[in-house]
Amino acid sequence: MSRLKYKIIPEGMLEGVYIPITAVFIDYADVKACNLTMLEACQKIAAEIPGPAGYNMFDMTATTTNSNGIMLDGSMVCIAASDYGKINKDFGYMEMVELPYTEELINEEPHLKQWMKSYPDRKLYMGPDPSKKNIPIHNAVLTGRAGNNNSGTEMMHYINMEELLLPVTGQIEIMKDGKVEVGGTGWTISVGIGMVVGEEYGRIVPHRQWKCGKTAHHSREYAKFLKSHIPIIAADKCELAKAIIKALQTGVIPGRDIGASPSVLAVAKHMKIKPDIDNMEEDALAELASVGCTMEWITEDVEQLSAEEIVARAHEIIPGIDNPKRYNVSDIVQVKYVEI
Repeated sequence: MSRLKYKIIPEGMLEGVYIPITAVFIDYADVKACNLTMLEACQKIAAEIPGPAGYNMFDMTATTTNSNGIMLDGSMVCIAASDYGKINKDFGYMEMVELPYTEELINEEPHLKQWMKSYPDRKLYMGPDPSKKNIPIHNAVLTGRAGNNNSGTEMMHYINMEELLLPVTGQIEIMKDGKVEVGGTGWTISVGIGMVVGEEYGRIVPHRQWKCGKTAHHSREYAKFLKSHIPIIAADKCELAKAIIKALQTGVIPGRDIGASPSVLAVAKHMKIKPDIDNMEEDALAELASVGCTMEWITEDVEQLSAEEIVARAHEIIPGIDNPKRYNVSDIVQVKYVEI
């Protein structure tokens, strides 16, 4: 008899932060080793969890993008939601789509210039696969009290309406047994996640609704409040800095190719990479200014730093997260097994 490994953050209090539903993280390599399908693996684990739970499965040999268009070392391949040990057969499970490399795709989505430079031998998975399921507008799955939204980056308890924000960069750190930060999302990240790129199969915003330089929120001053109250489990800023640096080293430009979020802009400044301000719409600039990323801040002359120096000073350079606490993943994430 084999055992399927999974990682879990149980519903309840986590170092003073309320986790509204159980969050489960699964490595696709472990699923294949057990000769299970992705759905079967989620169902086996769900049977062990009586309360509302969200499930995200990762292929750590693939790549994907975050909401700003930064390509990452690993990708989600499916999401699920369960309650009372079951996954709703119609609405509780969804697989992500694999995209083939084409020059047309790169022309339409220029942030993907990173692909062949940073991850040339990897598969690219994006948002849900529309050929397999009619997709809700927010790329969500749900079962009973559990919702797993925006391709697995927001989990919600649908009775008490409490949410948990899980940026994909933080989830990849969980899969790697790396480092994370836990705290309140705050104003800066609330604004930053709206600085999206145009992606036909976007994990957060599909159909290329907003090209780079625009904001998905279009809320101006109010954008900073949209997610600010939600608890967040994010990548340690040193790890986020590494991903942003790797992207910028491929030649992509903030505001033109990748989203000009506060974190991207902060790193780019110290690399002496200027954003394409002329390509950024007024609403996007207004939202950035509302959290201190004014035109003066964006264009100010700062000290040029090496990649190593930026990583070392990442907690000083990159803004965001209210009252953050830093942890090794092993300190807050449990490892469990289910018998197959």
